[in-house]
Amino acid sequence: MRKLVAWNLMTLDGYFEGEKPWDLEFHNHAWGPELRELSEQFGKEGDLLVFGRRTYEGMAAYWPTAENEGPVKDYMNSIAKLAVSKTMKEATWNNSRVVSDPVAELKTLKAQDGKTIFVFGSAELIASLMKEGLIDEYRICIVPVLLGSGNPLFKTADQVTELKLVSSATAANGAVILHYEIGKAA
Repeated sequence: MRKLVAWNLMTLDGYFEGEKPWDLEFHNHAWGPELRELSEQFGKEGDLLVFGRRTYEGMAAYWPTAENEGPVKDYMNSIAKLAVSKTMKEATWNNSRVVSDPVAELKTLKAQDGKTIFVFGSAELIASLMKEGLIDEYRICIVPVLLGSGNPLFKTADQVTELKLVSSATAANGAVILHYEIGKAA
């Protein structure tokens, strides 16, 4: 059985982007050797990336022509990708396909053999998968910034989700990388 892992960067006050889509300038406060290494690790650990439509469109616009990204660019462009959308008809980024029912699709994919499935960005998608109990782990980088406003990573939920800390690390620039599994803390 495969794991579904939600990965994102968020500000200390809980935002994964500013008030406008792709307002991600705060990521520069966290990026450094530790996140580069972690990104390369994701490429080895995973074999599928899942994005909501807006995140997919942003990633598809950036990664094919990204410069100075080395192994991260290579895996981002080669790994299998799902774009979750009810409006997109086709996904043109290499090795991508569109799905309109992410819950059914991910239930099927999680039951199969394979590597980790990652959801990058995509807060609304994460909220819907969280509601269905499909997320196995959260890996979050807390960026040492108070943005003041924006789009919160975690949306209002109708249930409590208990988490167990697996690991934590602090980057030289003050970013904190947290890894949680679903389940009660010991």
